Amino acid sequence: MLLILPLTIIALLISDASATPTPQSQGISINLRRRVHSRSVDDWGVWAKNHREGLMAKYGGRTGASKRSSGTNLYVPPSINLTKIVLILFLAPSQLERPPVSYDVILDTGSSDLWVAGNTCTSGCSSVPTFDSSASSSFADKGTAFNIVYGHGEAGGTLASETVQMAGFSVSNQVFAVCDQVSSDLLTSPVSGLLGLAWQSIAASGATPFAQTLASGTSWDSPVMAFQLTRFLNQSKTQELQAGGSFTMGFVNTTLYTGDIDFIDMPATNSYWLLPITGLHTVIYYEYGLSLFKAITVQGNSVTVPSGPSSYAAIDTGTTLVAGPPDQIASIYAQIPDSQPGTGNLEGFYLYPCATSVTVTFSFGGKTWAVSPADFQSREVSPGTCLGAFFTLTTSEGTPAWILGDTFLKNVYSVFRFNPPSVGFAQLSDYSLSMNGNVELEAPSATIGSVSVFATAGSVHANSNSAVSLRMPSLLFTIVMTIWAGLAI
Repeated sequence: MLLILPLTIIALLISDASATPTPQSQGISINLRRRVHSRSVDDWGVWAKNHREGLMAKYGGRTGASKRSSGTNLYVPPSINLTKIVLILFLAPSQLERPPVSYDVILDTGSSDLWVAGNTCTSGCSSVPTFDSSASSSFADKGTAFNIVYGHGEAGGTLASETVQMAGFSVSNQVFAVCDQVSSDLLTSPVSGLLGLAWQSIAASGATPFAQTLASGTSWDSPVMAFQLTRFLNQSKTQELQAGGSFTMGFVNTTLYTGDIDFIDMPATNSYWLLPITGLHTVIYYEYGLSLFKAITVQGNSVTVPSGPSSYAAIDTGTTLVAGPPDQIASIYAQIPDSQPGTGNLEGFYLYPCATSVTVTFSFGGKTWAVSPADFQSREVSPGTCLGAFFTLTTSEGTPAWILGDTFLKNVYSVFRFNPPSVGFAQLSDYSLSMNGNVELEAPSATIGSVSVFATAGSVHANSNSAVSLRMPSLLFTIVMTIWAGLAI
């Protein structure tokens, strides 16, 4: 049963920064791949607990940390009788240095920093490719400490600048971190780091993110990036690497969606990719009673969502499930007969009869988008009883109340637009849907293309989060690391 999608790409740092910027505009599409590993079902409750507590850490919950991490995709083949769950990590080819060498990094719309493990790394990097700064003439060490914490661990090192290339786009003077301390099993080969795709205001480094630089200049035909994610359910023939969908920069791929893209402007200062969960217009709703425009429905019944910041949702490719305020999550499960709150490791989650087909819809002031019953059903935890993919989360002031991860995103073509700042969704095309469960599709391999478009990164600005270590309690950290080791990216 597929639950999430952490996406990865490979960014390429090259040493020749002397090329003259060109006015050429274009868009690039990157095919994604997914990697599969298994673990025992006994770990499921601990995984669920850690996923919830890790998300609290990422979005400023009770642990006080505010940075994000990758998530995990889970899949249950029918041939193993629910005795194993399989982690699926989406990977996309990308590229750092001269001669070019490929590096896998997690692609994450819920964070804003780029970092890779360096060849001087002394912990957590022994099994992954590392970056050698001595091989590049354009590398510049800034001598500033960098620390960041994610739900599954933390990374620390030093800020530097370099020319970063991905899929033909090149950004000079890009600030990134070379890490020499990484939590055990935060990185598992071939993943060497992380590329955040959110806004500069939440970057721990204070640097302008790679994608934001490209979107703000003339490198892209259109200031957008988009995701299409595949789904693999009950497929016993799934390979270790499978086609995972696509990531596009600078344009939208019209073969992957149908109809119009419904864009909604972001309601707050650029930070996370935020949308308000709300009906189209309350006047229309109250005057005409149009159920189509209810903010959230479960089995066709409306769930009340407060207006303003309490309705804000982060659209996050790096999160597995869907998290929301306790009262609203309780209202969702109240519409599902015989559902009940979980206990122990499943505290904050809910259980319900597996035979019940649950459909949840979201509106963001425009069209309504459904989460399929297959995505809502996370896992059978006992005969006839399943775990729901929606769980409770209490975030701190100034962070979004809802986190919509891949449980939602697998059901739409998602577009992140830098100007005007907005997020759009469209219905997946028949071509996109045909990729779901298609084990015959080969996973793409990493390739190093030529650079055709150049840009220069903005300067680092003062940031209160810069070079600050956000640490989780020891017990939580130990649990997260144990489960992540079992999942193995």
